[in-house]
Formats: sequence, structure tokens, C-alpha cells
Amino acid sequence: MKKILFVIAATTMIACGTKKEQTIDDLIASKNIKELKAKRNALVSEVKELEIAISKLDTVKKTVLVSTLLTSTTDFYHYVEIQGNVETKQNLILYPEINGALKSILVKEGQRVEKGQTLAIIDDSGLKDQLAQLEADAELAKTTFERQERLWNQKIGSEIQFLQAKTAYAAKSKAVDNLKAQIDKTYLKAPYSGIIDDIITEEGSYVMPGQSPIVRLVNLSDMTISAEVPETFIANVKKGKKVDIYIPVLDASAETTITQAGNFINPNNRKFKVEMNIPSTIEAKPNMSVRLNINDYHNEAAILIPQSIISENENNEEYIFTAVKKGNQYIAHKTFIELGKTNKNDIEVTKGLKPNTLIIVEGARSVKEGQEVTILN
Repeated sequence: MKKILFVIAATTMIACGTKKEQTIDDLIASKNIKELKAKRNALVSEVKELEIAISKLDTVKKTVLVSTLLTSTTDFYHYVEIQGNVETKQNLILYPEINGALKSILVKEGQRVEKGQTLAIIDDSGLKDQLAQLEADAELAKTTFERQERLWNQKIGSEIQFLQAKTAYAAKSKAVDNLKAQIDKTYLKAPYSGIIDDIITEEGSYVMPGQSPIVRLVNLSDMTISAEVPETFIANVKKGKKVDIYIPVLDASAETTITQAGNFINPNNRKFKVEMNIPSTIEAKPNMSVRLNINDYHNEAAILIPQSIISENENNEEYIFTAVKKGNQYIAHKTFIELGKTNKNDIEVTKGLKPNTLIIVEGARSVKEGQEVTILN
């Protein structure tokens, strides 16, 4: 019996000594999560020990590679973008002042006309014939009045005859003037210099005051741009402020200034109106859309930094990293700042940063407070 037990024990010892150690692939294939976790913990512990040993033996310190920017002051303009429209105050549709047939149109579309020039003639319906008769009657009344006046001055004749002659002459003269004014209304004249943009009514048509448009007259030499600005900008958007304008359909840009800023806030949209002249270099047309960049803020000594390097902590405080020299090394230092207006990709720093300070740009998200950095630039 003892011999049998000895043989079994020997066999067991041989089997245990020849057992193959499990690999990581074998552990994964076994799907034994307990053994997998045990193996992971053992490996992590070994890696930590290796890192500690390496840090003790490695004499070369590793630093973060960064690029920096030296801050400076600059003349900073901030703009608010507004949509505007080209307008002209001299853009009128002209109507007749008297009834009658449109006898003739003396202009063509696109023609330039001068102030006071006759554009169209309306039939006078015999008013000129009436004027000739009235002028003859007025001339007779004048002669009669002058005769009675001489007699009256010589103390001949009665006062009533003199006054009747005087009144008749005044009445006839007034009637002539009134009829001339009526005849003058048969001539449609340009109230200002400009271009005939459209001929609306054809010759021969019967026209009436206030109902029959004849032509549209536009003056393109006296155009402006108007826009409505939100009331929040009323303190900064004033007369004389610089404006950059861009007309997309013309692909044209120019600079101008605000000539008028309204004092009335429209209660419907909470906006006020501004107006500016169009530079003569731009051939704009009425009702064109204009993109306006209106200057609402100016700082002659602003410090601008890239917006991309700004971080924020749990207290909503904004900060950047600066590179501070200590001996022969540069150390990353967390610098809290206060911000102002933006300018495309840059932003103004109003507090916490001075000129001639090295700020970390590339690598700003990788460094930590007090960490040594190597400046590439």
C-alpha cells in the first residue's frame, strides 16, 4: 500500500512540475474575469515600479514644448455688423397738376435732365385761347384805368368812376395771372436734376392729378445708406463714427462716416436709424443691400491675444499660461485675466496682462502650473 501511495505522489509531483504557464491570450480565451483582473493589477504594479526606477535613474528632465507670443499694445477698433440699404431722397414719381390728355413726352428712359426742364406737355384744352382774350380785356381795363387816373388827378370826374376802373383793371390782371399759372401746369417739369428711370404713361392718355403717374425721376448723385441699429449701441454709435461698407452685388468696399444718428427708438423693434453718405467711388443703385461694419469702440493701447488659448476654471474665471523665466529655465504660470471686445480670432485683455509678457500659444492646453517648458520659437 505504501508503495502505491509513493507512486501516486511521485506522479503528481512530475505533473505539477511540467505544467505550462498561462499566457495573456490563454487568460483572455478562458474568459475568467477574476483572473484577468488579477493579471491586470499585477502588470500595473510592475509598470509603476518600472517608472519609479526610471525616474530615479534618468538624469535628463523632460519638458513640454511650447511656442510663445510677446504681448504688445495696438490701436484697436471694434465693429458691430449691421445690414443697410442704399437710398436716395430724390427718387420721385411725377404726377400732373391738371386734367387733360398727355399731348407729348419730351424725354426718354435713361436720359439725364436738369432742374426745371420740361419733361411732358398736357393738352391745355383751349386755355391759351382764353388767355389771349383775357389779356386783351386786361389791356383795355388798363387803358381805361390810366385815363380815369389822369382825370382824377386833374379833379375831373367822380371818385367812383376812378375806383371802378382801378378795380376792373386789378381783376383782369389777376385773371390773366391765374390763367397763366394754369397753363404753366400743363408743362410737367423736373423738380431737380436727375435721370429718367421710367416712363409710366404713354402719349395720348388722359391724366389726372394724383392718379396718373407719368415718369419716375431719380438723382443718383445724392444717395445715402440707411440702417437700423439696436438700441444697446446708442451710446457708442454716433455721428462721425467710422464705417466700413461692402456691397455684395458690386463686390465693392469703401470707408465712410455716420452723418446722422437718430434720437428716436422705434418701439416696434427697439432700434434707431443711422445714415451715411456713399463714397463717389461706388456706383450704387437705390435699394441695394449693404453690409456695414460700424465702429462702436476704440482703444489706442489695447492688448490682444488669441481666443483659442483661453481656459476657464470651475469658478468661471478665465486664465492663460505665461512663460516666466527662472534662471536658465522657463516655467508655466497660470495668469488670470479679464476680457473685453473681440476682433475675429483675437480678444482684448482689459485686466491681468501687461505688454512685453511671454504668453504660451501652442501647447497652452498641455502645460500645468509650475511646469518647466521649452520655447520652440
